[in-house]
Amino acid sequence: MREETRGLRRVGRFRRGVSLLPTFFTMGNLFLGFRAIVASIEGQHERAAPLILWAILLDILDGRIARMTGTASDFGGELDSLADAISFGVAPAVLFYTWACRPVIPVGWVAAFLFVVCGVMRLARFNVQKHAVDGRHFVGLPIPAAAGQLAVIVLFAPRPLDSLSARLMIVFIMTALSFLMVSTLRYPSFKSVDLRSRRSYVTVLGVALLFPLLALHPEWTLIMAGSLYTLFAPATYLFGQARRRFFPGKRSKTIAIGATSELR
Repeated sequence: MREETRGLRRVGRFRRGVSLLPTFFTMGNLFLGFRAIVASIEGQHERAAPLILWAILLDILDGRIARMTGTASDFGGELDSLADAISFGVAPAVLFYTWACRPVIPVGWVAAFLFVVCGVMRLARFNVQKHAVDGRHFVGLPIPAAAGQLAVIVLFAPRPLDSLSARLMIVFIMTALSFLMVSTLRYPSFKSVDLRSRRSYVTVLGVALLFPLLALHPEWTLIMAGSLYTLFAPATYLFGQARRRFFPGKRSKTIAIGATSELR
C-alpha cells in the first residue's frame, strides 16, 4: 500500500514537472517578442525580424508538447494567448512602424494600431470558439502567421524604405493582414497531420528539399512560404465564388446525385 502511494506521488511530481515544460516555451516566446520590440526601437530591424520567427517556432512547440504530454490546461492556454498578443501583435506592429510606417503620419501608426487590435480580437475569438469549430481549420488568418508574414518581409529587405509609394504599400499590406485575421476565411491548421503515419516518397522528397532551399535562399523561401499560406484562403474563396457563378448547374447536379444515393 505504501509503495502504491509512493508511486502515485512520483507520478504527480512527474506531471507537475512536465507541465512546466510548455510554460518554459511560452515564456521563451514572450521573451523573444519583448526583445524584438526593444530591437525595433533601437533600429535593429534585421535582428528583430528573426526573433519574431523564432517566437513562432516556440509557440508551435509549446502547444504540441502540452498535447503530447497531456498537460494542456486553461491557465496555459490563457498564458499562451497573452504571450501571443505581445510577440505576434505588438512586436510586429512596432517593427513595421519603425521600419517603414513612421514617416507616413498618421496613417502609419493607425495601421500599426489596427494590426494590434485585430490580432487581439483574433486571439479572443479563437479562445471562445476553439471547442466549437473544426480543428482542421482556423477561422481567419492566425496571428502568428500574420506576424510571420510581416517579419519575413522585413527580413527580405531589412533596410528602412525611402520611397513614399513603398511605405504606402507596406501600410496596405499591414491593413490587409489585419482584416484577414478577423475574417471568416478558413486556413488549414495542420493539427491533423500525424507524423507517425507513413508518407509517400514524393511528400518526403518535398520536405527534404526545404532544407537546401532554406540554406541557400532563406529569405526567398520564407517569404514565398508565408505568402502562399496568407493567400491560400482568399484564393480558395474567390475560386469557389467564380465556380458557383460560372458553373451553377454543376453544384446542383452534385447535390441531386447525393440526394438520390441517400434515397437508395
